[in-house]
Amino acid sequence: MTNITIKSLPAIALLASLSSCSDFLDQSSPSSLDGKNIFSTYEYAQGTIANIYQEFGEQNYRARAIWYGYNTDIEYYNSSDKADGKADLATYNAGVGNDQMNASTGTDLWAKIYAAIERANLAIEGLREYADLTNANMKQLLGEALTLRALHYIDLINMWGDVPARLTSLNADNMYSGREDRDVIYKQLIIDLQEAQDLCAWPNEIDATQTVERVNKVFVKGLLARVCLQASGYAQRLDGENRLSTDPELSKTRLYPIALQACKDVMEQEGTYVALKSNFEDIFNNNGISGDVINAGSESLFEIGYSNNPARGRIMYTFGIKHTTADNMTTMLQGSQVGPTPTFFFDYSVKDLRRDITCCPFQWTKGVQTLQSFKSWSFGKLRYEWTNRMIPTGNDDGINRQYMRYADIVLMRAELENELNGASAAVPYLTKIRNRAFATSDRATEVTAYVAEAALSKEKMFQAIVDERAYEFAGELIRKADLIRWGMLKSKMDETKNKMKAIVSLTDYDSKHPYSQLSGHAYYKMSAYTWTRNGIETTEKDAKLNLYGLNYGEMDINPEGYTEFSDSKGEASTWIKDNALEDVIDYLYVRDPDKYQYWPIFNVNLNDNPNLSNYEWYYLTK
Repeated sequence: MTNITIKSLPAIALLASLSSCSDFLDQSSPSSLDGKNIFSTYEYAQGTIANIYQEFGEQNYRARAIWYGYNTDIEYYNSSDKADGKADLATYNAGVGNDQMNASTGTDLWAKIYAAIERANLAIEGLREYADLTNANMKQLLGEALTLRALHYIDLINMWGDVPARLTSLNADNMYSGREDRDVIYKQLIIDLQEAQDLCAWPNEIDATQTVERVNKVFVKGLLARVCLQASGYAQRLDGENRLSTDPELSKTRLYPIALQACKDVMEQEGTYVALKSNFEDIFNNNGISGDVINAGSESLFEIGYSNNPARGRIMYTFGIKHTTADNMTTMLQGSQVGPTPTFFFDYSVKDLRRDITCCPFQWTKGVQTLQSFKSWSFGKLRYEWTNRMIPTGNDDGINRQYMRYADIVLMRAELENELNGASAAVPYLTKIRNRAFATSDRATEVTAYVAEAALSKEKMFQAIVDERAYEFAGELIRKADLIRWGMLKSKMDETKNKMKAIVSLTDYDSKHPYSQLSGHAYYKMSAYTWTRNGIETTEKDAKLNLYGLNYGEMDINPEGYTEFSDSKGEASTWIKDNALEDVIDYLYVRDPDKYQYWPIFNVNLNDNPNLSNYEWYYLTK
């Protein structure tokens, strides 16, 4: 990938040079230009938009923002039981001096997000004043700036709740703003995204929208729907209570129709500007994000691109399958910082094709798959053996962060139709997602009958959608915000805790989780494994782990052709041990997630702004 380099842009563009993954400009500009010349000239104005994207590549965004997404009922930091700053962030136990987030002034996550917002504010103001907004390319730039500002504000709200609202460029009045009620921000973001959806082009309609690394109309509409759902949902408020907004402009009655129309607009373009991948694995493998497929017009709607100068990205490092040794797939010992909660694998139907792609019980050791500890499974959506963009050294990788895909639009529509028009109206959209998840031969029971049962009531359909969003998006940093807006964060995490208590004793949790049909023993045999990178196939002899004992009903002891796993002492060892999940159960959360939904504002940011303060409830005892 090429780099963007913009040299000596004036103060209004905020920086002298940059490099970014958003490969849409390789242009030098004069050393001195005024705002009129910048924002009335497309090549220069485009550089100010590149400046906004550039912040995604900064270390404290690429490596820290992703931590917001866990722990939940289906995903957790595998070292949550450790007494360190990373674990505290995951277990709702972060303090103001957290050693991972209380970074030096100006380089911390909070400051970098606000730097991106300032760049967006400058671009918005400059384009509104000087650009010819009858021109499709200039309209696109303004739409991008509005959308990127909204994206960054959603990040801020998700992490910290009520935050300063800087909706104009820095001045004496807003430089030291205190917290603003997030409802004020939500309302502005909805206005901005409604404008942006009319400004931005469809995927591949103009040069700027040929890549998913730039904002396009379908993503704007998707983000608008997401913001409407979130703004009208539950959240922890100033007084610490978890409740809906009292602002009538943010009621479900007001916002759900807006969100539904946005979803309809996108789905009307299926086959032209968007499409579901026919095969779930192809979203992630050589045909998808791992294969450097960034062309717009398919399932991926927007991706935060990695930076390649220097190499920056922590997605594979955090969410990929674990490699315990350097091998021919990767030179790095990385992966599986975060994985599925130990019981999530067993939430899936055995026939669900997404299960074995999402939840991986194995790791790679010396180029061979070996069984992971039960409490340390990996997400399998990202795998080094699928990755074309390899970085030979360090902790970084070349994987984009997939921020939204078309399946999210479809399931948001199902949720909205169910609420506004009843369960039967949601049937086509739940069906659409489940059809891809099951083989044709299994659809009579797993799709038709399943959806028919869900359609019996609005309540059953809602629960089916809650479950489906888990099966579809696990490990994609969506679940926590979903659970919060539904008012279900702690209740679903407690449900997972109870499942873990049941599975260690191999007793049934309920009819859908018959853990007594698991023996607790695991057996394996090896076979050849073929992997592909950059179109070149490599076959590894006796590298693939074939397992017996992980599916309900696999109760045979010492099945023919298989070997039982043994521990480090060579003794037969069950894959579930009585004490294996003790720490995981206790540390899924340390403080009540419903009472500590947000990180505190960290000391470095409090010290920079005398008008900032933390919520009073954050300093209460556990």
